[in-house]
Amino acid sequence: MIEIKNLTVRFGGVVSINDMSVTFPGGTCGLIGPNGAGKTTFFNVLSGFVTPAEGSVTAYGDDLLALPDFRRARWGVRRTFQTEQAIEALSVHDNVLTMFEHSTKVGRAAKAKAVADALELTGLADKARFPVGTLAASDRRLVEVARAVVGNPRVVLLDEPAAGLPEEETGRLAEVIKQIPAVSGATAIVVEHDMSLVQSCCTTTAVLNFGSLLAYGPTAEVLRDPRVLEAYVGSEDDL
Repeated sequence: MIEIKNLTVRFGGVVSINDMSVTFPGGTCGLIGPNGAGKTTFFNVLSGFVTPAEGSVTAYGDDLLALPDFRRARWGVRRTFQTEQAIEALSVHDNVLTMFEHSTKVGRAAKAKAVADALELTGLADKARFPVGTLAASDRRLVEVARAVVGNPRVVLLDEPAAGLPEEETGRLAEVIKQIPAVSGATAIVVEHDMSLVQSCCTTTAVLNFGSLLAYGPTAEVLRDPRVLEAYVGSEDDL
């Protein structure tokens, strides 16, 4: 469970997140809103890249803001980015293995099992030795997910994981994301503009409206909230 209380982020005179209070209860949760709403800034706060002006972030009872960014990664915060981070010349296996690069506490056998588990979860086990640069876009997206879930994550932040994917591949990705909490025990938060993915894999969803929390609750109810329909979806017929 992740509890956010009165979170405020300012960049000069611009308030990127304005007094946000919300609880992500576990499982797979959605975070939606228009460009500039503060979604990636929120991920940057949790990752340690941005220091908020006010507020608190508690994850599984621990004060996340008290940890420097490198300790948050060791604690279990993992994320993907809107731009791919995998190294094209390396194999899928080695790209996932690099997530242990600075870890001296995990033995070779444990690393091998963790990588194998991540590749099994994402359906990439049969492509483990393929260079990432040779993969289709959908598989490259899954490599990013595998890098985020390898080991023992406690919070997995997925920033627009389905961007640019066709409907069929989005459905495949959604099935993988739905399994993350059950397989790893982590809370997954998905930032996404594709409402079909949010509907299919997120049990609860929060909506940011230019830094302020507009709605929060069960995903189906949130996506039918008149304020959300008007601001982001267009009409209920679009769902």
